[in-house]
Amino acid sequence: MRSFRFRRILSPAALILGLGILPGTSLKAQDARPQVTHEDVERWMTELSNWGRWGKEDQLGALNLLTAEKRKAAAAQVHEGVSVSCARDAETKPAPDNGSPFVHEMLLSEANAKSPFVTDRFSVVFHGLVHTHLDALCHMSRHGQMYNGFARTEITKEGAAKLSVNGIKKGIITRGVLLDLPRSMGVDALRPGMPIYPADLDACLEKEGVKVLPGDAVLIRTGRWKRRDEQGAWVGEFAGLHAACGPWLRAHDVAVLGTDAAADVIPARIEGESMPIHQLTLVAMGIWILDACDFEALAAQAEKSHRWEFMLTASPLAVPGATGSPINPVATF
Repeated sequence: MRSFRFRRILSPAALILGLGILPGTSLKAQDARPQVTHEDVERWMTELSNWGRWGKEDQLGALNLLTAEKRKAAAAQVHEGVSVSCARDAETKPAPDNGSPFVHEMLLSEANAKSPFVTDRFSVVFHGLVHTHLDALCHMSRHGQMYNGFARTEITKEGAAKLSVNGIKKGIITRGVLLDLPRSMGVDALRPGMPIYPADLDACLEKEGVKVLPGDAVLIRTGRWKRRDEQGAWVGEFAGLHAACGPWLRAHDVAVLGTDAAADVIPARIEGESMPIHQLTLVAMGIWILDACDFEALAAQAEKSHRWEFMLTASPLAVPGATGSPINPVATF
């Protein structure tokens, strides 16, 4: 039996106040670094929760915000007809950050040498830091519960009975917004392990002249792939969102969060917490996550078009019970 926690719907102002930021206060990015504790994250799991918002049996989470009107508004973002992939090419060789290389096997033999058909086989452990993928809401739990109070025990060797990726096989179509943090901060790439705070997100949006609207997909570029291509792969520390961004995501009613690494800053820099952004989004708010995206081409096109908003589409593989899926998100300007 599921037990639903009390959920308080807080206004954006109240959520920001919860970080100790006074309305009307001008904050320079990276000067506002809220001190967040394990207790704060525990409290936010309730205060920011979307449990029950769309009914006690809901399994879509924040994707409920992708109404027909939202999809039509997303389509209206297409002005030039230029599309850009946000997926990293499959990597088949081991690397410090790629402990599970993509396996691509060509099924060639003497027996089928004269066949007009050529086939191959894929195998991939896609969750991780290299293969672009979508996290389903069943990918993460906290204290034995997943989004909307579904029990972690709903997941067995046969798959996830609740919250699997197959629930959204009709795909994601929404307005996407790229937050190009290196551009905003005047650097080539954020340093590994650098936390991103709400003030950084606000400063970036102000520089781009864009606002985040309810149901949007917020895509965060840290420049991880640019650094990796130039300096080589590394492991242990990755730039990403600090847990303090949890209230920011809820205040803006974000539906999808995409980053070029693991969403969370690694390490989390909060005692007692490992991946708090994953837990606040997937478990509390029902926000779906796109991990290990490659936003380099997207950033270049946004700069060329001088537009950081676009239509974003993404469709997972239709695998019942799956905790996610390899994915190719496409931005269309």
